[in-house]
Amino acid sequence: MSKVDTAWLRMDTEANLMMIVGVWSIRPGITLAALRERVAERLLQYPRFRQKVVEDALTGAQWVVDKDFDIARHVVAEVPLPLRGQSRDEVLRERVGELCSQPLDPAHPLWQFQLIEDMGDGSSALIARIHHCIADGIALIAVMLSITDGGKAPPQRKVREPEPHHETDWLLDAFLRPMTNMTVKAIGMTGKGMAKGVDLALHGTTPMDSSLEMARMGYQAVSDVAAFALMPDDSHTRLKGKPGARKTVAWDDRLALDEVKAVGKALGASINDVLLACAAGAIGQYLSDRGEDPAGKEIRAMVPVNLRPLEQAWQLGNRFGLVPLVLPIGIANPVERLFAVRARMNELKGSFQPVMAFGLLSVAGLLIKPVQHAMLNVFAKKATAVMTNVPGPAEALKFCGSTVEKVMFWVPQSGDIGVGVSILTYAGRVQFGLITDTGLCPDPEAIVANFAPEFEKLLLLSLMLPWGQDGA
Repeated sequence: MSKVDTAWLRMDTEANLMMIVGVWSIRPGITLAALRERVAERLLQYPRFRQKVVEDALTGAQWVVDKDFDIARHVVAEVPLPLRGQSRDEVLRERVGELCSQPLDPAHPLWQFQLIEDMGDGSSALIARIHHCIADGIALIAVMLSITDGGKAPPQRKVREPEPHHETDWLLDAFLRPMTNMTVKAIGMTGKGMAKGVDLALHGTTPMDSSLEMARMGYQAVSDVAAFALMPDDSHTRLKGKPGARKTVAWDDRLALDEVKAVGKALGASINDVLLACAAGAIGQYLSDRGEDPAGKEIRAMVPVNLRPLEQAWQLGNRFGLVPLVLPIGIANPVERLFAVRARMNELKGSFQPVMAFGLLSVAGLLIKPVQHAMLNVFAKKATAVMTNVPGPAEALKFCGSTVEKVMFWVPQSGDIGVGVSILTYAGRVQFGLITDTGLCPDPEAIVANFAPEFEKLLLLSLMLPWGQDGA
């Protein structure tokens, strides 16, 4: 197991389990037999899903084939959910929250699918739990696409020849290569200059110490490390504190992606800027509704940044860095808040912080668990939430002949972070998901309820802007 994947394996705590949890809403409903057949046929083509983890104090963690593998243990049926006066979504939300707090069996591969065959309206719900040590969100999107109707099987791995070692490249081998692994060009938030410099270092013949570009990158890296180390804790709110073991989730999919694109274009911002500004506004309104004045406050969210070309996502594992993004929850004016988010995002472009965080996780994977937790709690002290934004398929997927109507997922939190925000675009809609610690935020649905109204404010203001002669 790679050192980064080992870090995620050991990051489990009683309060925060490192599981990525997702739900598919499938119509018409499917049977457990059909699901098991599809999983056996497609998912198990990835060897990782037949392997368990064996830890050793000296050698670290290893992937080992589970000789007692039984698909019936990993693909199970849920009993029909009792409504008890609740809506089906409320009952499903309650069940997902319970599963987010239940660890996977460490004696077997760390994943499980639970199917609710009949939701009472002709649809099924598929709840997937996959430990983060198996793969990151981008890789799991590729996996889930491969098991849908018409999905492509993963390429067959080829045995790689060992690369020649050059004494003059010791710094490259000891520092940049382990962190970037030839993927810095895939970082969406970095500048072209940095990607070009690392590409030259990895593929060119110029000695590293004579490269002015590498010197510039080194200076940028040192600056980013210093900035992260000296970064103050974010504003204290009721969302920040010591989390417990119980979790609760909520979601919303009312936003149309085309409308988000139109608002972003009208206001000179990206889709990501618009969605993050709406999330910040939803959190700020939630605090205000509970008597906590958010004015002037900012919270920080650790945002994953992909460090791998998308065509390599099938290789699984974790290949992403983290950047601390400040969310201006205290700005009431929605346009001012949007521009503040845009400015924060621009500040992160060209930053070495994603690579630094990836390197930190690599180092953490080498350490014993108590030291690792102390090291990784640096992230928790600087942030209130983990937030991820994943682009999904533009068209609705088919699965076992049925339509996947909705896709939702929830990102795990590490250390003492008690809030996870997940944004996914799927089939022309924006899925906004939230997972919270019940002690810190027992009602995430109240935050979710603010998300669409915050966007509607931006939409209204966009419509009030002067229109061009062509009506656009």
